[in-house]
Amino acid sequence: LSVVNELPGNDNRECDSVLLSSGMTDAGDDSRRELRRGHAALIATQLCFGLFPLFSMWAFADGGFAPRAVAFWRMTFGAVVLGLIAWGRYRGRAWVGVRELPVLFLLSLLGVTFNQVFYLTGLERSTVSNAGLLMCLIPVFTFVIAGLFRQERFQTMRAVGVALSLGGAVFWWWQERPDLVDEYAFGNLLIAINTLAYAAYLVISRPVVQRIPPLVALAWIYFFAALTAPLMATGVDLWPGEAPLRVWLSMAYVLVFATVIAYLLNIYALRRLRASTAAVYIYVQPLIAGSSGALFRDEELTPVFFGASTLIFAGIYLVSRKPPAG
Repeated sequence: LSVVNELPGNDNRECDSVLLSSGMTDAGDDSRRELRRGHAALIATQLCFGLFPLFSMWAFADGGFAPRAVAFWRMTFGAVVLGLIAWGRYRGRAWVGVRELPVLFLLSLLGVTFNQVFYLTGLERSTVSNAGLLMCLIPVFTFVIAGLFRQERFQTMRAVGVALSLGGAVFWWWQERPDLVDEYAFGNLLIAINTLAYAAYLVISRPVVQRIPPLVALAWIYFFAALTAPLMATGVDLWPGEAPLRVWLSMAYVLVFATVIAYLLNIYALRRLRASTAAVYIYVQPLIAGSSGALFRDEELTPVFFGASTLIFAGIYLVSRKPPAG
C-alpha cells in the first residue's frame, strides 16, 4: 500500500491531518518521536518484504510447498487475520456496501491472486536477487498506467525513465552465461507480469482507498482472494507432511511477516510520514533480496546484475522524481 499513496495527485493529506489533529506539528519531542517510529516501521517493512523471496525459496525446497500452495495459504491466512483486525478496529465501518464489492473483487484478482501466483511461480524459476530487482518495475509500470488513466501527465523524461528501467530488466535476461538465459528468462518474465498486474491494482485502487479506510479495503481484497484460492491451488499438495523444519519455519515467516506484519507496519508508517518518504524506502528491497541471495544461497552478483541495477534505478529516478513547476 505504500505505492498506493505515491500515485500521482495523492499528497497524503491523511498523514498531515493526523499530525494536525494529534498536535504533533510543533518541532517538539512528540513529533520527532513519531517520525522516528515511522522511519523504524518503514525499515522493518522493507526488511519483511526484502527477505520474502529468500524465505519463499526455502519454503519451496526439500519436498516443501509448491508455489501455488504458498499462494493459497498466504491468501487464506491474510484474509482471516486482516479481516479480524479490520473488524476489531472499525466494527460497523468494515462493511463497505454492495456497490464497492465488484471493484474490490477486481482488485483482489490483480493485487493478490494473479500477483502472488505469477510472482511465486516465477520466483521458483528465477533467483532471489532477480526477484528483488524486478519488483522495482512496479513504480515504473504504475506511472505508465496512471498516465493512460489520465491520473498522471506523461512527460518526456518520465518516458525516458520507463525505457531505461524496461531496458535494464530485459538486459538482465541476457546473462553473461548463455545457459542462464534459458534457465531464468521464463521465471523473470512471470515476475515482470506480476509487477504489471500489481501496478494496475495500485492505479485502480487509488480512488477506492480514498473512500474506504486502507485496512478495511485490504481485508476485503484478501477475503475475495481467499474465495479464489482453492481454484488456483487445484491439483497442488497443500500440506507436505514430510517437509523438514526449515520449510515450516520459512512458511511461517511468509505468512506472519511478509503477509500481515509488513502491511500493518506500512499503514502505521504512512500515518506518520509523507508518501514520498515511503517511496524511497521501497528501493531498499532489491538490496536486501540480492544480499540475502548471495549470503544464503550462493547466488552470484555478476557485473550484469550491477549494470541492470544501474539502468533500472536510473529509470526509477526519472519516473519518480517530482516534475518541475509549471
